[in-house]
This record gives sequence, structure tokens and C-alpha cells, in this order.
Amino acid sequence: MSAAAAAGTWKLGDLEVNRVGYGAMRLTGNGMMGNSDGTPIDRDAAVRLLHSAFEQGVNHIDTAAFYFSPLRSANELVNRALSSWRDDVVVVTKVGPGRDPSGEWLTMARPEQLRGQVEENLRQLGRDHLDVVNLRRNGPGTASIAEQFGALAELREAGLVRHLGLSNVRPEHVAEARAIAPVVCVQNSYGLDLRGADESGLVDLCREQGIAFVPFFAVSGLRREAAAAREQDARVHAVARAHGATPAQVRLAWTLHRGPHVLAIPGTTNPAHLAENIAAGALRLTGEELALLGKPDRGAA
Repeated sequence: MSAAAAAGTWKLGDLEVNRVGYGAMRLTGNGMMGNSDGTPIDRDAAVRLLHSAFEQGVNHIDTAAFYFSPLRSANELVNRALSSWRDDVVVVTKVGPGRDPSGEWLTMARPEQLRGQVEENLRQLGRDHLDVVNLRRNGPGTASIAEQFGALAELREAGLVRHLGLSNVRPEHVAEARAIAPVVCVQNSYGLDLRGADESGLVDLCREQGIAFVPFFAVSGLRREAAAAREQDARVHAVARAHGATPAQVRLAWTLHRGPHVLAIPGTTNPAHLAENIAAGALRLTGEELALLGKPDRGAA
């Protein structure tokens, strides 16, 4: 069994993936929220890193056309790395937000603009269809997503998209989308320090409806797009010491223990951290440790 399979699998529609995947945002030198001043990873090193992830069993990659910095595009790097793995890896991308060539954020795409965003992802990834496309909402408002999701449902019917998901949403948006077309995943910020999806009931709603819940910022927490800082939580350190693990591994394991439908997509440019993140799928926390960290075990494998 591969390292990434240690936490088990889940299906995104008809696409079975290992629960530990990889998020491609940091391959760009970040490129998000203005954090793109650092030297980006070398292209060949990025491809080697992705190949290492695939060799360790990662078969679920999260990316987006708006993950770019002045010198790097996440989609371009993923495309290059997939040249010999194309049929073995599920690629999940997202549309809705956009950025101009200088990196400035644009307003949320109108329904008629979403086809252009889908086709841009197709071009960058070198594909004739996209495995999964998430409609990502901008901002915390509760505006309807029906028109945008309906436009994506039409592209799904046309064969450009295989499955649809949502990102940065509330439970009412899931219900709104499911009335239009199947939803295979929901991607929201979530972790030990970011429990809004517990407060809203979104994590459990996804489980009840057979939808994958895919947390981002599970390791970086409140630092969000910025790199994770030195761990300050004494509880996390205590659990990490008990298992001979790293704090990041404990944070990832905690999210995976929230339910068998919860996937992980940690991103890194460090090969050692990549291996550690993938190995977190084999970390089994006890009931006492989960209670210490603040949430009960939800029956994950």
C-alpha cells in the first residue's frame, strides 16, 4: 500500500482518490494575496516534487488558473509533471475568481464568463476535459450561486467538465447547487484554529450527503496563505511527542479524523515536508488525544 493510501480512499463522483492529496498553490512562490515576493521553486524541482508525490500515492491534485506569480503558474507545472501520469491523477481546479496579468484580483466571474475560465484551465492543463471544477465564491456574503453553478452544469453536460464542486461556501449554497447538479466536493478553510465549518454544520452536512469535504489552511491555520509558523499550541506539541510526529502531521491527522469523507490537500515545496505530510495519513490519534485537541473522533478509518 502506498503512503498516501494509509488514510483510505474516497470517491469524487466516480473518481476514487486517496484521502491525502496535494495542493499546488505554493509551487508558484505563493502568488496569492500579495505573498509572491519569495524566489519561486525551480521548474525542474517542482516537477520532481510532484513526481515524488505521485510515487508516494498522491492521486488528487488541487490547483487553479489563478494560482500564479510573476514567474510561475501552478497549472503549467502540474501539466508538465503529469506528462507520464495523466491517467493516474485526478486534477481538481476552481473557477469564479480571476486575476489580471499583473496579479490584481478581479470581481467574481459572471455566468457567461465561466466558460472562458474553464477553457483557460483546459489549455493550461493540456486536457480535453476537467476532472472536477469547484465554483469558488468571493467573500463572505450569502449571495445566490445558482446562475454561476447552472452555467457550470451546462459545461458538464457539454463534456468539458466531469464533476462539479464548491469552495468557500455555506450550507445553503450546497443545497442551492445540489438542486441544479450533483456536488462531489466542498472545499473550505478548516483546521484546529479555523472551525467555522463545524459551527455552520458544513463538515457533517457533507458527510450526511456523501460529499467530500476538503479543508484548506489545515496546517497554516490563521496564517492562511502565509507559510505555517512555529507551532504555539501546547496540546499539539504533546500529541506530536507521544507519536514521534511533527505538529503539522498532528494537525493534518486531526482533520482526517473528522470523518472518512474528509480529504487533505497540504502544499509544500520541501520534499521532506511532502513526505511528512503524506505520512500523516497513517497517524492514528486516540480518543483522549482527540478530546485534548477539542473534537471527538467521527469514525474515520
